Amino acid sequence: MRARDGLIEATIGLLRRHGVAGTGLTAITEASGRSRRTIYLNFPEGKAQLVEAATRAAGQFMADVIAALPLEDPAAAIRRFGALWETTLIESRFLSGCPIVAAALGRAEAPDAADAAGDAFRQWIETLTDSLVEHSAMEPRRARAVATTMVATVEGAIIMSSATRSVEPLHQALSVLEELVVPVAT
Repeated sequence: MRARDGLIEATIGLLRRHGVAGTGLTAITEASGRSRRTIYLNFPEGKAQLVEAATRAAGQFMADVIAALPLEDPAAAIRRFGALWETTLIESRFLSGCPIVAAALGRAEAPDAADAAGDAFRQWIETLTDSLVEHSAMEPRRARAVATTMVATVEGAIIMSSATRSVEPLHQALSVLEELVVPVAT
């Protein structure tokens, strides 16, 4: 693995657990096994630039996951996506959240990463909007509203599940999302 990729991967993991403020260069060097010099060789602007790159990589990864879901069946896609997050939450003992949310909340320290988080959310919403229009015969304006609701609801449910150390908020949110798309999908 290239040094740059290792730094990005380690930073994503740290963002998921500690947020932007809790992810320092020392933690990144320890988690990546790379030196501080390597960070600055790959990210001359330091932590903020690395956090932005990690946010963009995580956003693209999740965009690829969303695109690989069975979007022709929105309810099945919601269930599959929920199962991925349930596994992540349980396996991390509710310590690992969404790095995109972490970047969005870290605007004061890494404004470009927060902008990258906004770009990721927009990309996810566009993918879901296009799918809902194509597979559910939903008109574009409504599809965009539903897609935005889906992203906001899942992200909020992940936060609540982490806070309560229970997947129940995730289950409840996904159940409502399924009801939202099933009548339109049939």
